[in-house]
Amino acid sequence: MRQILKLHPDSHCDAVRGVAVEAARIDKTSLRLRYRASGVMKDLRIPPPGRPARTDALWQHTCFEAFLRPHAGDAYLEFNFAPSTEWAAYSFASYRSEMRVIADAGVSIDVEMTDEALELVALLEGLPADAGWRVGLSAVMEETNGRRSYWALAHPPGRPDFHHGDCFALELG
Repeated sequence: MRQILKLHPDSHCDAVRGVAVEAARIDKTSLRLRYRASGVMKDLRIPPPGRPARTDALWQHTCFEAFLRPHAGDAYLEFNFAPSTEWAAYSFASYRSEMRVIADAGVSIDVEMTDEALELVALLEGLPADAGWRVGLSAVMEETNGRRSYWALAHPPGRPDFHHGDCFALELG
């Protein structure tokens, strides 16, 4: 299911024309996400390829994100995926509360880049086997001048906040 991310109204980005995501639930506990940012990639600050590793603070630079919440309850998971193949995973009991690091998340990342596009495919395995998930898909794009822009399926009023309930705009059964 292809989704188009929207640029936050207070953001500006010259390097990226658009960000799209294909989300596909593979089975009860697996999800594949294919992010594609299109634009002028030389004007986007992209971390160099590295070894896949769990790393904090990826959201401070170019990265793609996914938030998953089972239909029942307020608890949710956050995943960050960097073009370097670094990743982060966290669980929350409710909106930004009781954050816990998930050190052993089943995450694998593949990245391809051309002059006009950055594509990142993330495979998440071992997710909660809930009948349905509400999903928030988002991205942070950092230009070479240091300016960051914020992209999501939906944005709440005010400043960018990917944890906000309004951002969980996709339902996957």
